[in-house]
Parts: sequence; structure tokens; C-alpha cells
Amino acid sequence: MSKQVRVRFAPSPTGPLHIGGVRTALFNYLFAKKNNGVFYLRIEDTDQNRFVPGAQAYIMEALEWLGIAPSETVGKNEKYGPYRQSERKEIYKQYAEQLINSGWAYYAFDTAEALDAHRKQHEAEGKTFIYNWHNREKLDTSLVISKEETDKRIAAGEDYVIRFKTPVNETLHLLDIIRGDIKFETNLLDDKVLFKSDGMPTYHLANIVDDHLMETSHVIRGEEWLPSMPLHSLLYKAFGWDAPEFAHLPLILKPIGNGKLSKRDGDKMGFPVFPLEWKTEEGDSSGYREKGFFPEAVVNFLALLGWNDGTEQEIFTLEELCTKFDLNRVHKAGAKFDPEKNKWFNHHYLQEQSNESLEKAFTPLLIEKGVTTTVDVLKIVSLIKERANFISDFWELSDYFFVAPTSYDEKASKNWKEETPNLMQQLILVLENIDDFNSVNIESIVKDWMTKNEIGMGKIMQPFRLSLVGALKGPHLFDIIEVIGKQETIKRIEKAISSL
Repeated sequence: MSKQVRVRFAPSPTGPLHIGGVRTALFNYLFAKKNNGVFYLRIEDTDQNRFVPGAQAYIMEALEWLGIAPSETVGKNEKYGPYRQSERKEIYKQYAEQLINSGWAYYAFDTAEALDAHRKQHEAEGKTFIYNWHNREKLDTSLVISKEETDKRIAAGEDYVIRFKTPVNETLHLLDIIRGDIKFETNLLDDKVLFKSDGMPTYHLANIVDDHLMETSHVIRGEEWLPSMPLHSLLYKAFGWDAPEFAHLPLILKPIGNGKLSKRDGDKMGFPVFPLEWKTEEGDSSGYREKGFFPEAVVNFLALLGWNDGTEQEIFTLEELCTKFDLNRVHKAGAKFDPEKNKWFNHHYLQEQSNESLEKAFTPLLIEKGVTTTVDVLKIVSLIKERANFISDFWELSDYFFVAPTSYDEKASKNWKEETPNLMQQLILVLENIDDFNSVNIESIVKDWMTKNEIGMGKIMQPFRLSLVGALKGPHLFDIIEVIGKQETIKRIEKAISSL
């Protein structure tokens, strides 16, 4: 690559950032880092009708949380600023007029009512109305009225738009890094609006002008923008600018069946599709952060939705991804979202956390449950974390450490036989005489007693666990005993004897 790699993520602040957008941002970030380039964030807010307060801050916070913050953006290293399109609108007007003057665009004065009438007429004839070479000289445009008349109508304040004049009878052969050669017929394209009557550019004009002025080297974006590729390529040609290289990423598909992953899929199946929680008057949408996902797990999972490094490796640090990422290894086909795999990644990264950090994260949950305790929470965390996917799982996996069981699993209670109470009373005597009450020592003494008295393992161990936990679950039994202590252990056995 001869020039510096500069790539961008350019979302519209119209609501929370979808996980598909996060993946686009991630792939841009990885590509920039791999090539010692720059990843920048531009806010494309030209459509003021769809602007949602708080959305821009949400986008920035999400990228920060994920560890993929841009090098340049609003208020940060604004080398090519402003980075918010609504603050650049004076720039676009001159470029729209440049296209008019060079014959690549024209004024259109058609009212919404007139265009609606044309559409209805075409529908009645079984046709589809497309505003293009076929009819642009039959409509209310500067292509059919004089320059004097055009200037007069603009000066009088009449509403107009500026449309791109798509060439006729051309075949465009365009190159996409992921998809290879793609062919487009210009006669099938419509003449897109580039500049609106409210004085704001459309996405197409603003996008091209900004990518050029901000020296974007590669445009890496979602597959849904593929139909815009011919227009964008023609705009570069119209301005006489070198076009960036294009790469259109595959869709993230629903877990079941085809189609793009949506918020509805997440609501139905109980997984988030936004990086952070999003609150509105209509209701809240859950986020990966609030659901207890680690940012490293989200990044690792998303990186493998549509890309792999050609090996069986699945666990990658962000640094490894930056080193190994290659657009040539991004697939064309859509990538199916797998919620269970998502959890699997989080399980892995949870195990990587220190027990101290997990204890710190677990403490607010204990406070919420009203638990005050003298037991060793750090030790408990070390015993249960292997079974957890999220920190929110910790309470269910460890409640018996803090609160004695008030009921006993019905199926497990079948292990409580006629001779069990007598054996449990004997066990209490054994436990009372143990001075060094640590897991290894307790296990050794209890098992020696069972061996000397020829008592089968099943006759003691299952009723013993049931007494302490209320079910046949949990980590190594003697580790549980060490944590809750001698007094609590005996108390729970006595309660089980009287209850069962």
C-alpha cells in the first residue's frame, strides 16, 4: 500500500449501535492497526429528522468500552475536522454545484405530489417508476428548462433537489477486496438525490466528499451498502478523484434461518444485540456490558463472525487480532450468530479474570441480596467460577455458602435412607473432634472413619452434601465444609436429620 491506511467508522446517531455496526467498527480498527494506519470515527448526522439525542455519546462510549476507540473523532485529534457532518454542511453545497457546472448533476423541482402521481401511474400500468435516464428529460428538471428559468426559480425560493446524472449505456467493472470483480449496468441505476431542499446533503454526497477530504484509503462497510458502490464510484470519477478501495462485509444472520440479525431476534431468544444498554420511554434494550459480558469476549466473538485466520484457533487477544487480521480472509457468505458460542467466549474470559477482580464484581450482588457474611468470599469465587458463564451466575452457584438450605431437592432426598440419621449422628461426632478444620484434613479423617467402619461412600457423601447444600450440586464437598466452618456444618446436618 503506497499511501497511509486511513479507515473510518461512520454511523448515523439514530439510536443504539447494533452489533453488526460494532463488527464493522472492529474490522476497520483491526485493519488500521495491522497496517500501522489510522482508525477514525465520523458522525453522519445529515438526516436531522432521524437524529436521536444521546446516540452519539452512546456510540463513543461503546467503542471505548470495547477497547477499539478511534484515533480521531469529534473533540479528539481533529486533523480533518469537523468530524460531525452537520457542522460541515457549507462544504457540501460547493461540491454539489461543482457537479452541476461539470454536467454530472442537475436541479430537479418535482414536488412530492407530482412524483407520487408518477409512481401511481406506473403501478397502474404494471411498471416501476425509476427516476433516471429514461424519464429525467420529461420531468421538471434543469435538463429541460433554460438556465435563466432555473436561476429564477431558485432565486424565488422554490424547493429543489440536486440529482446525480447517471451515465447511459455503461457497464461498470468494480473491484471489491472481499467479493472480487462486480459488474453494474448504469441503465439500471436511478439518479440519486445528492443535495436536499433543506440545504443538507444526502448520505451519498456527504460520504464521498468527506472520505476524499479526510483521505480515506479503504471503505470497509456492511454488505447492505453494496448497491451504493456504483454511484459512489461514479461520484469519484465525476470529481476527478482517486477512489478508495472497497470491502463489503457479510451480514450477521439470525441464529435460526436466514435474514439479518435484528433486535427482535435478541428479545425472543434472550441475548443482547447492542453493546450497551439503551433506555427509552418505550422501554429498555439490554446491552452486552450490562448482561455481564467482558469486552474481550465480545470482540473475540465478533472477530470470528465472517473472518478466520485459516487455523482452528478461536481464542484471540485484541493484540493478536490486530496482527493476524486480513481482509482477504473475510468470507462473502453471511455469518450465523450463535448465542451459545457467545456465552462460551464469555466463560473463557471469565476464567482468565483474577479471583480478586471477580470477588470485587460479586460483592455488589451480595449486597443486593442483603447478605452480610464472615465466610471467605474470595475462596468461594475460586471454587465456583469454573461453572459460571457470567458473574450474575455466581449467586445461584453459591447461595448455600451464605444461607443454609430451607428445602431439599426431592430427587436427591431419595438418597436419605432409614439408616441415614444414625450415620449422620456418628459423622457429627467425627467432625466435632477435628481440630485442624481444613479441606484436606477433614476429607482424610472422614474417609478413614468410613473405611474403618466399612461404611460405603454413597451412604455418607450424598446425604452429607444434601444436608449442606440442599441438592447434589456444588464444588468439592470438603472445600464447602472448610468455607462454612465446623459449627455451621454440624448445624446443617442436625437440621437435615430433623427435616428429612
